[in-house]
Amino acid sequence: MKPDSSSPILELYSQVDLNEERLQWLEQRVNRSLPLVLENPGTERPVLPGLEMVEMTLVTDETIAEVHGEFLDDPTPTDVITFHHGEILVSEETARQVASEYGKTTDEETLLYLIHGLLHLNGHSDLEETERVEMHRIQEDILSRILSEDARNREP
Repeated sequence: MKPDSSSPILELYSQVDLNEERLQWLEQRVNRSLPLVLENPGTERPVLPGLEMVEMTLVTDETIAEVHGEFLDDPTPTDVITFHHGEILVSEETARQVASEYGKTTDEETLLYLIHGLLHLNGHSDLEETERVEMHRIQEDILSRILSEDARNREP
């Protein structure tokens, strides 16, 4: 689904056991988050506006740990890995494990990771503490806006 002609197409895939309804829920909301991400460029050179497509894949901890080891020399699981050519890997397993710690559902935590990856593509970094704090504030704000919109649409 392409939000507008200047935005990349977002493709969401799952390598984990995720039913079609949950996948569609995530896909709809990550597409709604894209304009909000684009409104918030980071201090590094954003590549997101110039990409034709962003491929996002939900994977296991084992898979993300392999990629983490191969590309970042750290063979441990992580929540999200973003490649600037337009690929985002998200550990749905990590999202499931930590969601309740943050008062979220697994799908909300997974959506947060997808937003986080898009923010990286839009020039955000989380390597320094001040950048990390700002990036987390923005991603939580975007998630909150998407979920609030859902709640308003459910009201009679």
